[in-house]
Amino acid sequence: MKPVLVRCWPGLLPYYTVLEAMKEFTAQRDAETPDQCWLLQHPPVFTMGRNADPGDILDPGPIPVVQSDRGGKVTYHGPGQWVIYLLIDLPRMGATVRTLTSGMEEAVIRLLARRGIVGERRPGAPGVYVNGAKIASLGLRIQRGRSYHGLSLNTHMDLAPFQRIHPCGMPNLPVTQVHDLCPDWPLRAVGEALLEELAGALQRSFRKGEE
Repeated sequence: MKPVLVRCWPGLLPYYTVLEAMKEFTAQRDAETPDQCWLLQHPPVFTMGRNADPGDILDPGPIPVVQSDRGGKVTYHGPGQWVIYLLIDLPRMGATVRTLTSGMEEAVIRLLARRGIVGERRPGAPGVYVNGAKIASLGLRIQRGRSYHGLSLNTHMDLAPFQRIHPCGMPNLPVTQVHDLCPDWPLRAVGEALLEELAGALQRSFRKGEE
């Protein structure tokens, strides 16, 4: 497995700006371009995936709505939520969409386990849940075998905007965050630990794909 370049972006980056940057990176990369992992946060925004139903946005209020080309339905991004975008050449890495998705979920589950929090998968509903409440969402786009988009982890944020939508197209789906489960875990430390767990989880997942 070749090294992945990790880029940690400070501040809040507009969703559309990052979306266009991911698309440009993926379109211009070649067989030698190193894979990248972007860790960042967005200002408040609702994003509509390719399978989204407009009816799942109940009342956006002042929060902008952006159409995205990722998989999945509608979700919310905002300050205090870590987002990791994975720009991976899957065939070169020996990976599939399934192993990449599994690796992202495993990373969040192992991260939570560091503090004794039990995270779970849910069949047919990608992401990670704690006691039935969603704490992490996944969404990918694959072009010519290269991925972009990734995962978001609710860390220390205002969860109220989730009440303005059906999160991931699921009415009445509760959401939670790391801070509510472990208030003494600093935002930055969670982001750093998530990167560590993701690196390990992807290595394990990709090795399984090669067996």
